[in-house]
Amino acid sequence: MPPKASSIVTDVQAAVVAWSGRKKIATFILFLLALAILLSLGTWQVRRLHWKEQLLADIAERRAAPPASLADIEALGSRGEDVDYRAMTVSGRFVNNKERHFFATYRGQTGFYVYTPLLLADGRYLFVNRGFVPYENKEPEMRKQGQLTGQVTVTGLARAKLAEKPSSIVPDNDPAKNIFYWKDLDAMADTTGLDRSDVVAFFMDADATRNPAGLPIGGVTQFELPNNHLQYALTWYGLAVALVAVSGTMWLRRRKG
Repeated sequence: MPPKASSIVTDVQAAVVAWSGRKKIATFILFLLALAILLSLGTWQVRRLHWKEQLLADIAERRAAPPASLADIEALGSRGEDVDYRAMTVSGRFVNNKERHFFATYRGQTGFYVYTPLLLADGRYLFVNRGFVPYENKEPEMRKQGQLTGQVTVTGLARAKLAEKPSSIVPDNDPAKNIFYWKDLDAMADTTGLDRSDVVAFFMDADATRNPAGLPIGGVTQFELPNNHLQYALTWYGLAVALVAVSGTMWLRRRKG
């Protein structure tokens, strides 16, 4: 072989070896990156699992506690503590002509949760979710017996208000038709003509105490929060194990080849 041709072949061989080496390094880097991502996702889900389990335990403890007064609940909120799901009791007078309707499904039936302002002794208002009414009973005249008048005492759970719409898939509220798809406390106050400064900064879900004629149906608070974090963690960790197994098998085959 002529010297020039031999030099070209040598250069090509060197280039192939160099390229092969760089390819192996790049492949190994990608392997480490993918493994790190899968492990980090699994670890994040484990942390979410611990957070969700603690949240569920906290909710169970709050529900089991003796009902606190409105003043006590507000004091907790002023200290930055979470008031959601805390048992409470309050007295006042329902302003039935200002009730707001939240679209809901209860035990497979479509209808509304009835949120009625409760006029307190200090002149403020607390929006109380009195419970569920079927779609055909949306209008108050269809359930007159359930429109409580005079002084009442309500026991239930404090519920935090939402700062914004929880998801883009949730429909926008329709105040003109008095239909709400997410709990916008400010909008509920505005559409009833109440001053926001006169409205307590959270909601209340009434307990299951029976109302006259059975409507609204109280005790509708949902406690079944989704907790699939363990399943997700096992999925990510499983993919990490599979990645290591497949990569190791391919490496052994190449070594034997």
